[in-house]
Order: sequence, then C-alpha cells, then structure tokens
Amino acid sequence: MSADDQKRRSAERALDFVEEGMKLGLGTGSTAEHLVRALAEKVAKGLNVVCVPTSDRTAALATELGISLTTLSDTPHLDLTIDGADEFDAQLRLVKGGGGALLREKIVATASDRMIVITDASKQVETLGAFPLPVEVIPFGCRTTEAKIETVAAKLGCKGVIERRGDEYGEPFLTDSENFIYDCKFGKIPDADALAEALNLIPGVVDNGLFIGIATVAIVGTEDGTHLVEPK
Repeated sequence: MSADDQKRRSAERALDFVEEGMKLGLGTGSTAEHLVRALAEKVAKGLNVVCVPTSDRTAALATELGISLTTLSDTPHLDLTIDGADEFDAQLRLVKGGGGALLREKIVATASDRMIVITDASKQVETLGAFPLPVEVIPFGCRTTEAKIETVAAKLGCKGVIERRGDEYGEPFLTDSENFIYDCKFGKIPDADALAEALNLIPGVVDNGLFIGIATVAIVGTEDGTHLVEPK
C-alpha cells in the first residue's frame, strides 16, 4: 500500500470523530485534501457542518465540493480541527508547514477544542528534525531575522542549512499572508519546546512550524488499517 493510500485511510477514519452540527477546521496539504473529499461525500448525503479552511487552496477545494465555509471572525470557536503533519513524535509534538500554511493552521488549531492529526506511518519519528522546520518570517529585514534564527537555534543544539523557500518559478515563496518561509534543515531538534519558544521571541518571526501541546490524537494510516496515537 502506498503512502498516499495510507493518508486516505487515516483521513477517512477521522470522519468517525465528526458529528452533526460541528464547526470544523480543515487543514492544508495532501492528507487534508483526502479529508476534504471524504467530508464532501458525507455533506452530500446530508451531514450539516460548517468549516474554517487553513489556506486559500483548501478553501477553493472545499467550495468546489460543496462544503459550507465560515471564518474565524464569524465563528471564533471551533469544535475540532483535522490536519496533517510533516512529522510527529510520541508526545504528539508536530512539525508542520511543508505546504506553507503553518500560521493559519496554528491559529485554527488553537481556536478548536481538539486537534486530530492524520498521517501515514512514515511521519512518526523518535526525534523531530528530519523534516526541515519551516519558520514564517515577514519580508522586512528578513536577512537579519534569518541570522538571528541561526544564532538562537545553534544555542539550543540545532545546526544546519537555513534557506528561504522558493516557488516553482524561482521567486521567493509567499504564504497566504504574504510572508516568507525559511526552511531549517537541522536534522535533529534536541529540545523542541525550547526552540519553539525561542524562535517566536525573534522580531520578524511570525511563527514556527513546531506545534507543541496542540494535537490531542493522531490517526496513523498503515497497511493493516489505522491506529491511534495519544500523547505520552
């Protein structure tokens, strides 16, 4: 079974947690797209939910498939967010932002009572850091901010290449909020909690892709089905 099939399996299992009348946060990325498509099938059969998308991309797909959308301005409190992850560990600390939507994903997730992570089996790791950590940075003074990220990370035992993400045309990638993403290839993050806190104290950093203490359960798709992981 391919990783994509495992993602689809986990997304479909997540619908077991969705109830009539819920206010949902919809994630961004390939696994979240499986969720949106599966949810749309339920909506077409009469399920009544309203959703806040975490990106323009997710919003476009949900609208196309007939899912009712709202905003956090109109619906500031959500019951549940379902989203993917680039990595997660046994404590359900996540690395997110591979799709460039980490800021909106974190805002929506923390506006929710619960966050369910949907992934394939390859995303579970012993120590975070194999996937480059995205850090969202405002364009003004970005080179200064980049240097400070490097300094702060090094003090916490994180060293590696830090580079600004480019788009398909070779231009700087811009998030939906028109910020840059810097991908930090640390390989290993010895203290994810401390790094998350330290990065967000740097002027110019909007947020980082470490989601600490936010996810409540992970649904992992495998060749044999799915299993749940709760934080230890």
